[in-house]
Amino acid sequence: MSKLDKEEQDILEAFDAAKLQRAPDIEERKARHQKYAEGTFKKDARINIRLSSKDLRGLQKKALEEGIPYQTLVASILHKYVEGRLHEQR
Repeated sequence: MSKLDKEEQDILEAFDAAKLQRAPDIEERKARHQKYAEGTFKKDARINIRLSSKDLRGLQKKALEEGIPYQTLVASILHKYVEGRLHEQR
């Protein structure tokens, strides 16, 4: 088993101390992400990409906040971009 980084250790300690709380809009988030998952459910292709460690940690953190696997978050972001629902800010 690998060692936990500081952020993971902090989360584990908060969990053990019963200090974690559900997000107030958990049902709305679950429904929204269920829709995202359904939109990306038919996965028939695989890609490999290289990311900076910082970006990967950021994706994992965002996914943890949303309560979904980070791969699902990445697939959702890509799907939104391809569908024209996600635009780069300039």
